[in-house]
Amino acid sequence: MVLHFLVRGRVQGVGFRWYVHREAAELGLRGWVRNTDGGEVEAVAAGDPEDLAELRHAIRKGSRGSRVDKVVEHELDEAEAEKLGAFAIEGAW
Repeated sequence: MVLHFLVRGRVQGVGFRWYVHREAAELGLRGWVRNTDGGEVEAVAAGDPEDLAELRHAIRKGSRGSRVDKVVEHELDEAEAEKLGAFAIEGAW
């Protein structure tokens, strides 16, 4: 299963990408997380439905210092998983 998340709220500059990365890596998910130019955080994650449900819960909860106002979620075609490696933060130094 492959899911795309777009997270709106106070999610940039508060360690939110690092939080999502840690949660996803602990679950053994593949994919990435990055900031968008519009102030949101975007993530794609692939794995078992149960693990993705745990990531969904963590994203909605948010990291300390963040405020999640809205999460837009879409299921992607399973073929998208073939392009994904170990969960990574894109655009980080």
